[in-house]
Amino acid sequence: MTDSGFPETCALCMDTLRDPVTIPCGDTYCLECIKIYWDQYDHVGVYSCAQCRATFTPRPVLRRNMPNVGSPDPRDPQTPLPQLTPFPYLKRDSLCDFCTGRRSRAVKSCLVCLAYYCETHIKPHYESATFKRHKLVDETGHLDRKICPQHEKGLELFCRSDQMCVCVLCTVREHRSHNIVSAEEERTDKQKILVVTQSDVQHIIQERMKELQELRHNVELLKGNAHRAQGDSDKIFNEMLQAVERWHAEISQLIQANLQASMAQAQGYVERLEQEIMELQRRDSELRQILDTEDNIHFLQNFPTLSVAPEPMVPKVLINPEFSFGEITKTVTDMKEHLDDTCKKEVGTISKTVSDTPVYVLVPRAGGRLKAPVRADFQQPKNRSDFLRYSFSLTFDQNTAYKELALSDNGRKVMRKKTVQFYPNHPDRFDGFCQILCNEPLSGFRHYWEVEWTGEFSIGVAYKTISRKGKSSSSLLGYNEKSWSLLCSDSGYSAWHNKVDKDLPQAPRAGRIGVYLDYAGNTVSFYSISETMDLIHKFSAKFSEALYAGFGVGSSVTICTLEKNTRPY
Repeated sequence: MTDSGFPETCALCMDTLRDPVTIPCGDTYCLECIKIYWDQYDHVGVYSCAQCRATFTPRPVLRRNMPNVGSPDPRDPQTPLPQLTPFPYLKRDSLCDFCTGRRSRAVKSCLVCLAYYCETHIKPHYESATFKRHKLVDETGHLDRKICPQHEKGLELFCRSDQMCVCVLCTVREHRSHNIVSAEEERTDKQKILVVTQSDVQHIIQERMKELQELRHNVELLKGNAHRAQGDSDKIFNEMLQAVERWHAEISQLIQANLQASMAQAQGYVERLEQEIMELQRRDSELRQILDTEDNIHFLQNFPTLSVAPEPMVPKVLINPEFSFGEITKTVTDMKEHLDDTCKKEVGTISKTVSDTPVYVLVPRAGGRLKAPVRADFQQPKNRSDFLRYSFSLTFDQNTAYKELALSDNGRKVMRKKTVQFYPNHPDRFDGFCQILCNEPLSGFRHYWEVEWTGEFSIGVAYKTISRKGKSSSSLLGYNEKSWSLLCSDSGYSAWHNKVDKDLPQAPRAGRIGVYLDYAGNTVSFYSISETMDLIHKFSAKFSEALYAGFGVGSSVTICTLEKNTRPY
């Protein structure tokens, strides 16, 4: 510790503190070091301490510390500082070896002179023929590492037999008869490996960012479901007799306890994903800097530690579709009807069901370190009662409706009219085909809905980015890579995706069609609903965006209201 109460060295550059600043968590760094370190995370918007890993949003304002003799240590003096590996490319600027008085920052190193040069003193190397054979590289520090410790000659070669940099004298002595190549040649070969590694790291970053966004979205859905369950519960309990108020409190406590536990668990997953992303971004920055360096020796000496692709730190997190707060609402309704004796029985049953059903499922990644694999293939629905567990309420989006379509029944029925409807202009409106989408985005979970129809029509799902203008295939449901559809008519069914149609075996014609979307499983299935439930067709895909239910309307389409307690066929 210095007299001012701050550590003597910076944990980033591992050198004496220069212009020390203390960040909000109490750790101290060089002003320039922490600025460079945080600059890498400007695009993320979350900044962390390199020692204690505390995070800050927004970026803290840095101010130089003022000396204060006798002031207490910002950290507990009894707690030792963590032993951290120095940040490889966060180095202190080297100073010119030829300046007198105040030394300027070096901009180049000479591998022959083994010295640092500022912009002024490097000029003779460019202007004089004496130095034309000298090798200049960008200043990277550690010139002593460019000299053979045994022969005091410059390291210009690479021994593939021993995987180390060597000098000319090494080739006739210690490394005689070994496989020797120039440092430049070896760098060319290994640079190809690092380029592949960097590409892998960047791909992992993109995947983790997408997972993080999806996890946050699904957590918000969980919160919404919990809030709706709480609201339904409150409404039902207010209609019950005062004698069952104690059961109301117990149900509320159950909901909140599971919600809090789910949120706490989710926060841990979010933080771990954020940490992995930051570590991957730091690795990408290291790779970028080593790939850009002109110093072959510096490149080769750092290659062994940077060429190994990082192992995944965090398992992929999926929301378990089996977990639902909807069961609580159903149970409370039963309690209202059966009163106190039923309450005692059902509260115990639902409490065990909710407690035993995990909210999150951890899926091991390739190369992961989980000791035992976790099943990610949730049980598939087998009958209509199972499908109804995933029933999802949909409404038509008027802003997407073709000009001849009229909505009614609170947005749950659409009919084709002979007259034009006076809708305002909207960029989401289909203007070439008689089509319409629903309002609700579908992703993350399983979803099931049913519709009744008259006249030839098509039913399917589409990305929000599907074209809405003109009569090209890019805006017709099922005729592009952004949509999947089932064409239904009196003569039969056909399945369409990306201009490819498939005539389907004759299935029972029904006035009601069921659609089951397993977003996580990358499938969408269509069923005819009558006295039986029969599969018409199942698409397998790899969904990359939220989906929206879509329809091509021949005469009319009505979205059915489904009850989860409907008896199975």
